[in-house]
Amino acid sequence: MPETNRDATIFVAGATGYIGGRLVPRLLEAGYRVKALARSPSKLSNRPWANHPQLEIVRGDVLDPGSLSQALEGCRAAYYLIHSMNPTVDDFAQTDRQAAQNMATAAAQNGVGQIIYLSGLGEENADLSHHLQSRTEVGKVLQQGQVPVTILRAAMIIGSGSASFEILRYLVERLPAMVTPRWVKTPCQPIGVRNVLHYLIGCLECPETIGQTFDIGQGQILNYRELMEIFAEEAGLPRRIIIPVPFLTPRLSSYWIHLVTPVPAALARPLAEGLSNPVVCQETRIRDLLPQDLLDCRRAIRLALDKMRQQQVETSWIDSGQIPPAEWSIPGDPSWAGGSIYTDSRRIVLAATPREVWPALAAIGGDVGWYYANWLWKCRGFIDRLFGGVGLNRGRRHAAEIYPGDALDFWRVVSVEEPKSLFLAAEMKLPGEAVLCFNLTEQEDGSTELLQIARFLPRGLLGLIYWYAVMPFHNFVFSGMLRGVAEAADKKIRQGPERVQLSQLN
Repeated sequence: MPETNRDATIFVAGATGYIGGRLVPRLLEAGYRVKALARSPSKLSNRPWANHPQLEIVRGDVLDPGSLSQALEGCRAAYYLIHSMNPTVDDFAQTDRQAAQNMATAAAQNGVGQIIYLSGLGEENADLSHHLQSRTEVGKVLQQGQVPVTILRAAMIIGSGSASFEILRYLVERLPAMVTPRWVKTPCQPIGVRNVLHYLIGCLECPETIGQTFDIGQGQILNYRELMEIFAEEAGLPRRIIIPVPFLTPRLSSYWIHLVTPVPAALARPLAEGLSNPVVCQETRIRDLLPQDLLDCRRAIRLALDKMRQQQVETSWIDSGQIPPAEWSIPGDPSWAGGSIYTDSRRIVLAATPREVWPALAAIGGDVGWYYANWLWKCRGFIDRLFGGVGLNRGRRHAAEIYPGDALDFWRVVSVEEPKSLFLAAEMKLPGEAVLCFNLTEQEDGSTELLQIARFLPRGLLGLIYWYAVMPFHNFVFSGMLRGVAEAADKKIRQGPERVQLSQLN
């Protein structure tokens, strides 16, 4: 049995994910010491709670048994919030199986007293989707280990930034009339994210939950069509016209979701398959063990919309995953990259300090756009979506805050040093790899030089053709972006924008 006092150290695998990123600060608020596992610790370094004295951020990977076992040392309980379902993993079920086996073994080796796992609802049968089968299988793999496992099974989680909520939001907001698959009539029992977090933390303090499996959900049983209608009402939108048809397969549904929402087809397909399965609680024992005010769907949707309007989205599904490797773009040692690196560098000098310019620079993307030729950026995003990429639909988690690991349209934030630098790596479909860097340097006269650097590592002949094809657009898009930053910052331009060679600046 795990220690339930607040001196216990709690391990969180999946701390950079949607649920994990919300669970960690709440555990800290409750007085626990927390070890947060991350493949890219920099993704947590700028969070408001990153410097909490009770928090230790550890580098590790559930697919690396050595690093996982080392990270679990001294922990009395562990949360397992890992899921490999993303576009970069070919067989997420196999990956999840291996990761769960590693977790069960490492937890036993380190004397962990309890594993708490968030799984998915759905009754086991031949029709259960591959995604939900995998979530069930992970629970079984964990249970085969020596450490007792508490499993919480949830259907759709309603909260600002969750993948399921974002699919619902974009479909309703963008489509006043919809031809939908039959799964819009499938019964489901959603749950608000704050209720999920209450149950997760409560399992640490309730010995009766150890080794048990619980279904969690609010009291209502609805279908997806009813959720759409409730969302439209809460968002102040006209009633949507919804026409279910029998011929839309999960594959076709996934492409439809891919084009209309920020969710890529590789992720949309398993989610769409899961929507065809009834996901209803079969028992409600946990409500007696861990009582709380369960939000109904309308209140959960209302709270999620309020969080979005107030720019208080703590975590988002789009920020999950590893930061793309961008070491090849570091000047001075490109030889290992396997080819020539092409660079476009431009500068502008503004009558302002770096701190006065930073807010305008850090606000790029999302609803603000890219300050110049936004129609071209949108065209590039649309083309990317057609080829299965992430496109511009992802936007950004927050209009002003920006952290390492954040998604920024079709870029990923690699690093941020306010008010000095912003480093982005491309995640759009490209015949190569690309980064976009911004550096702010204060000059002797008090002005600020804003240096913008685009680097591209082509892949084969197609990569070379691509670079030379887009070069003419750089001449006005990138220079226009620099002028746009100056205008947004409301600062006078003293020099530029102009193209420069980096060697001239050394």
